[in-house]
Amino acid sequence: MHGQSITNLNCQEKPIFTKISYMNFLAHAHLSGTNEELLTGNLMADAVKGKSWRQYANDIQKGILLHRQIDDFTDKHPLVRQSKALIREHYGLYSGVVTDIYFDHFLASEWANYSDTSLVNFSRYVYGILSRHFTLLPRRIKYILPFMMAQNWLNSYASPYALERIFYNMDRRTNFRSGMTTAVAVMQTHYGNLQENFRTFYPQLEQRVREISQSA
Repeated sequence: MHGQSITNLNCQEKPIFTKISYMNFLAHAHLSGTNEELLTGNLMADAVKGKSWRQYANDIQKGILLHRQIDDFTDKHPLVRQSKALIREHYGLYSGVVTDIYFDHFLASEWANYSDTSLVNFSRYVYGILSRHFTLLPRRIKYILPFMMAQNWLNSYASPYALERIFYNMDRRTNFRSGMTTAVAVMQTHYGNLQENFRTFYPQLEQRVREISQSA
């Protein structure tokens, strides 16, 4: 690897809260298939604005555009909207952020239903790909990646204890305006409904991604 590397970044500092902090990396990685460049593009897409995706290689472009299509399908899906509505009184405009993390929690905790590879091995696989493509990543993703790896975000979504830490850190970075410190307790209150929404929604999202891939 040439130029800037992961080891040059201080993992002891805490990353600032951004739109891409902690948000459904696991689902986007899982939906990327086995193409390394496409996965890289998918996971860096939130940091690529407007038409700047055109500067990247073809498969990176496909990953960025796939990410946007996944987000569009997700945001418009009635079960996702229903899930946001369940918690909107607690989190207002942050309901989408919280729902994204809830859904990654369900994906992680029921991982064996969606993948033949263990979550531990899949997480290592994703970190390896992002590390190998580090020089291509936008600055914000370069900043976040060391924390993602050091704290093992992808594997930690399944743990309520880890979710408590994630939501606390996100709330702190909004000066505790978001109220996300309570998000695990709220999830437990609505767990059955949220879990059922995810179980119905996610296979439909997988099918939508297959359709996109076949038409590409």
